[in-house]
Amino acid sequence: MNMPATKIEVETATPAAIAAAPVVAMTLKRPPRAETYARIARETAVRVIPPLVVIALLTLVWELVCRRAGSALPPPSKVFKDTKELIFDPFFDHGGIDKGLFWHLSASLQRVALGYSLSAIAGIALGVLVGQSVWAMRGLDPLFQVLRTIPPLAWLPLSLAAFRDGQPSAIFVIFITSIWPIIINTAVGIRNIPQDYRNVAAVVQLNPLEFFGKIMIPAAAPYIFTGLRIGIGLSWLAIIAAEMLIGGVGIGFFIWDAWNSSHISEIILALFYVGIVGFVLDRLIAGVGKIVTRGTAQN
Repeated sequence: MNMPATKIEVETATPAAIAAAPVVAMTLKRPPRAETYARIARETAVRVIPPLVVIALLTLVWELVCRRAGSALPPPSKVFKDTKELIFDPFFDHGGIDKGLFWHLSASLQRVALGYSLSAIAGIALGVLVGQSVWAMRGLDPLFQVLRTIPPLAWLPLSLAAFRDGQPSAIFVIFITSIWPIIINTAVGIRNIPQDYRNVAAVVQLNPLEFFGKIMIPAAAPYIFTGLRIGIGLSWLAIIAAEMLIGGVGIGFFIWDAWNSSHISEIILALFYVGIVGFVLDRLIAGVGKIVTRGTAQN
């Protein structure tokens, strides 16, 4: 009769006996594919349905209010009727400023890309300097706090006088508007690096370049991307305002030209596109920040 192994027998079993014992493989049971799709659908619905409901209600209210006689603004139905050609054919180009909305948005985005890139490079560099050096902070921080309160359009006459051309003037306005939140947030991130990180860098004897790449930038990255997100929003606001004054091809000039021509429906359509592009730019920077900081940056 086989008796169950005692505790002593189990503890004194030879390695060969243990190796010869049968091995039970444990496999994780995967959820059914239908269940996975249902979960994704539920998560998507939670994110998408509430905004769609709110937009539908606001559109309905807008339609009812603006359909009344004497209303200064057109209802959504009239906006769609008046701008149908612009919506379905955004790529036309009849020369000069008579272009589709795609070309106006493209011109504005090119200016924003250049001005914002310059402000990101200079802002991060100055933020690191101010955050790392006490003397730089004492000397530069008061100046930054004064300059950042100047409205974007107040810089435009000065930039036009300096550059004598609308294109570099608009890029300068974008640069000078978006650089301040990048500097300030980067400096705050550098100053908030834990002392333990600095102690470890001193123990392993990292040189300044290694400390910058391996400790400083990764630790301050969430703050840096917060500043970059604020900066991209300010860049998009600044270019719309600047283009209203400098003229040429651009969504800001398109809005101003539509106002001069009393095409209110075109203004509303352009504002819709401006909001969508601004949202996409913000989500783009937020997505890059989430990847770089491994989810520690704010969404």
